[in-house]
Amino acid sequence: MNKTNVIRLLEANKISHEIKTYDFDESDLSGISVAKKIGIDEDFVFKTLVADGDKTGYLVFCIPVNSELNLKKAARASDNKNVELIPVKNLLNLTGYVRGGCSPIGMKKKFPTFIDETAQLCEKIFFSAGIRGIQIGLLPDDLLKVTDASYADLI
Repeated sequence: MNKTNVIRLLEANKISHEIKTYDFDESDLSGISVAKKIGIDEDFVFKTLVADGDKTGYLVFCIPVNSELNLKKAARASDNKNVELIPVKNLLNLTGYVRGGCSPIGMKKKFPTFIDETAQLCEKIFFSAGIRGIQIGLLPDDLLKVTDASYADLI
C-alpha cells in the first residue's frame, strides 16, 4: 500500500489512526459509495470541501458525505459574508489533491479548517488519506489538532 503524505504526517505526529482501503471506481466519486465500500456508516465518513471566502480567502470544510455544506453557515463560521466552493478544476493546483482524494491534512498550504460539529458525536471519523482508494480513521479531536481546525455548525 502507498504511504501517503497524510499517513506520514500522522505517523510523524504519533497520532493513532486506522487505514481502510477500497477499490476506486472512476465512474463513482460518491462519498456514500466509499462509506459502503469501507463498511463504515456514512455519518462517520467525511468529505473535504475547499471554498473561497470573500474576506478570508481559501477555507477547508469537512462534513459528513451524506450532507451538503450550508454556505451561509460556512460563511458565518469563517467570518465571511459569502463563501463559494472552488471549481473542481482548481483543486489540484491549490491543494495538491484531486477530487475524491482531497484530505484536510497535508495540503500544499495550511488553510483555515472547519469540521462539522456532528464529528464530536463520533468515536472516530474517516476521510480521504490523500489519494483515491484509501481512507483514514481518526478521533475527531486528533483531526482538529493536526489541522488547527474548529468545530462549527456547517450543514
